[in-house]
Amino acid sequence: MHPALREVEHRPWALPRSEWTWRQSWRDLAFIHYRVPAETLRKLIPSGLTLQEFDGSAWVGLVPFRMAGVMKRPWPDLPGFSEFPELNLRTYVDVGGKPGVWFFSLDAASWPVVWGGRNLYRLPYFLAKMRQDFVDGGWNYSSRRNVGGTRFVARYRPVGGVFFAEPGTFEHWATERYCLYSGGRGSSLRRVEVHHAPWPLQRADVAIETCEVLDAVGITPSGDEPVCHYSTGVDVVSFAAETICV
Repeated sequence: MHPALREVEHRPWALPRSEWTWRQSWRDLAFIHYRVPAETLRKLIPSGLTLQEFDGSAWVGLVPFRMAGVMKRPWPDLPGFSEFPELNLRTYVDVGGKPGVWFFSLDAASWPVVWGGRNLYRLPYFLAKMRQDFVDGGWNYSSRRNVGGTRFVARYRPVGGVFFAEPGTFEHWATERYCLYSGGRGSSLRRVEVHHAPWPLQRADVAIETCEVLDAVGITPSGDEPVCHYSTGVDVVSFAAETICV
């Protein structure tokens, strides 16, 4: 049994009946969340998605982290393929009672993942030069796209003890998501279900030096300071994509 499947009771709906197809681990993440007017985001997502709000507004999450152990079942890790930094910009949506994630962009330092993400999953991946270095109890993170040069440079570190988000809190709403959505053919959408244990979270100090990722898709946050969390990460399995007609 994959480690991700040792805990399933927390899922908001049952696991898919099919076997999982890919495994991966999401490591050393920062969740950097900004309030954004809902009308701004509704213009940027397909009409078949219901944009979700929390505390009276929509949100986007900017998430720098490291992918590890990425491989299709049943193959072993492949050096140069299975581990790399990734940075995603996302919002929170629902289709048919299954809340999930919609990605505006995903930067990755892996050309096979960028190619596969774009061509097989229709996700907006960009190849980038990226670094994630552990220095003095925190992470120095940088990303620059190969085409266009869109940059993100920041430092983040955990603060305080580990906790697990309670249902009804913002932390639970923003992190405990078990599927992602992407565009399909015509008016259809694609849904990929994932599973992992509940997120171990900590508060985070985040210092952003450069962030051009939101501007690149036409998003301007509200004036509030971002809400920031850190996680050491989770082990994950994902299932085959399904087409949803909306």
